[in-house]
Amino acid sequence: QVKEEFKRRANMNCALFTAILYRSQVVAGTVYFIKVQVSEVQYVHLKVFQSLPYENQGPNLLAYETGKTRDDPLNYF
Repeated sequence: QVKEEFKRRANMNCALFTAILYRSQVVAGTVYFIKVQVSEVQYVHLKVFQSLPYENQGPNLLAYETGKTRDDPLNYF
């Protein structure tokens, strides 16, 4: 759900956009750290916030890191 926002903010045209791994942290909602494959060899890490269900808001892209590989650990950032 944050694909278009990522593409716009990172100024990238992604051949792929497949989440392959994620971690989550519960706060006043949930923060997801997601490893996404964007080409045959390129990966990005996304930090996405999902508010509590009663707030009726979609996911929000907080930050991203580009230039990642499949072997890079998915750390909190």
